[in-house]
Amino acid sequence: IELFDTNDLPALKQYCTLEIGILNFKSTKLLCDTIQSIARKDNAQKAVVIDLLTHLNDRIFQTGNKKRSSILQIIRESLRAIFKSSPYIGENKNSPYTYIDYSTRKDLRAPGKNEKILVVNAKEFEPEGRNCDSRMINQAYRLGWKQYICYGYKGQRFTGCGFGSDSDDVRFDVYDSSGDYMASGIDGMEIHVHGNAQDQLGQIMKRGKFVVHGDVGQTFMYGAKGGDVYILGNAAGRPLINATGRPRVVINGTCLDYLAESFMAGDPLKGGGFVIVNGITFDECGNMIDLSMPYPGSNLFSLASGGAIFLRDPECKVVDEHLNGGVFDRVTQADWKLIFPYLEENERLFGISIEANLLTIDGQKQPFNKVYRKVVPIKSQALGTSKK
Repeated sequence: IELFDTNDLPALKQYCTLEIGILNFKSTKLLCDTIQSIARKDNAQKAVVIDLLTHLNDRIFQTGNKKRSSILQIIRESLRAIFKSSPYIGENKNSPYTYIDYSTRKDLRAPGKNEKILVVNAKEFEPEGRNCDSRMINQAYRLGWKQYICYGYKGQRFTGCGFGSDSDDVRFDVYDSSGDYMASGIDGMEIHVHGNAQDQLGQIMKRGKFVVHGDVGQTFMYGAKGGDVYILGNAAGRPLINATGRPRVVINGTCLDYLAESFMAGDPLKGGGFVIVNGITFDECGNMIDLSMPYPGSNLFSLASGGAIFLRDPECKVVDEHLNGGVFDRVTQADWKLIFPYLEENERLFGISIEANLLTIDGQKQPFNKVYRKVVPIKSQALGTSKK
């Protein structure tokens, strides 16, 4: 409680992370209940509490002899209770947080003077159609709402869809079991998924920022035109097929197969797109571990005509037979300068250190070009060679 008085959020995060590692279940529940009670004091404290509990939800850390899934259940129950305690849409109490659910959807109105965040409990909404939560959120956007906390999902689809162009001032924070097609067609908004996500995410995405604190499903970013995207875990099959323009994507795990098939994202050094694959996972204590194979499939960057893959593969386990129309090329200083800011943001979002984690192999820091490899279309390498 004293740490809350100092408003030192990094210290709070560190303290709670360490405490959960040594506390038993009863004490962990008491800790979360205490944190939850602080959210009732005032709205500034509520914002800090939501940030803290979301951090504990997103990060992988030592939980002692307790299963991580059980700890997550306690944390998520606290978050849901805090979200539900927000003033209802019909009350107009000028709190920054305003709650709406299926039963109160007809009370939807424009935000009041101090109202900023619409807290949407999607539990009872239909998965799609006229009575789905995404339709209601579209109406809320037209009324002036720009920030959304969405929770209670049971597979409801199309979160973030239908906002039209230039939605740069919109942000979503999504909790629980969200559904397919999230972030498809977005143009400027920011979406953070605090857990795993489903299939067909980010299809034909044009612009914006999309962060997933977990894994993503099939055909992720199919036909995408752009966007800055960060995935903590793995992508399933066929991500970024037929993508063009300038998508910039960091996948910290790996993909099943057909990553960036028919990729048409131009020259990364001239504003085109690329994908970074770090090939890592985490143990139960949150320590980074290299995957046994950075890319297990046999069709990496197949039939691509533009863009590049930057693959963290210090032992060169991926060989020519994994490629189908692509070729390995050297990672230059210009390449590193290009991808470094994205790895910095990746570090800020997920705590994956460039120096201590990504560039350190067997306890020794290595040069970037000894850790990362570049895959380009055969045509691109041929052009680069001819220019030399």
